[in-house]
Amino acid sequence: MVGAAVFVYGLLVSFIFSGASRNAKLRRPNPPAVTYVGYVLVGITTGASLLLFAHAIGLSIGLPLIALTI
Repeated sequence: MVGAAVFVYGLLVSFIFSGASRNAKLRRPNPPAVTYVGYVLVGITTGASLLLFAHAIGLSIGLPLIALTI
């Protein structure tokens, strides 16, 4: 299930960022939906990276913050 979510997330990120870079190349503004979805995706990425970074710090001091088991 995580694999499918990561795949869909990757497709969304590549679609939004390629559209935004194409619009920048053509010097035209992005539609508001592209801008908003881009901000949401960047926020999700930042939040996940901070969460995983905090978990790594917790593991290094011997106190896991999240019960991540594979």
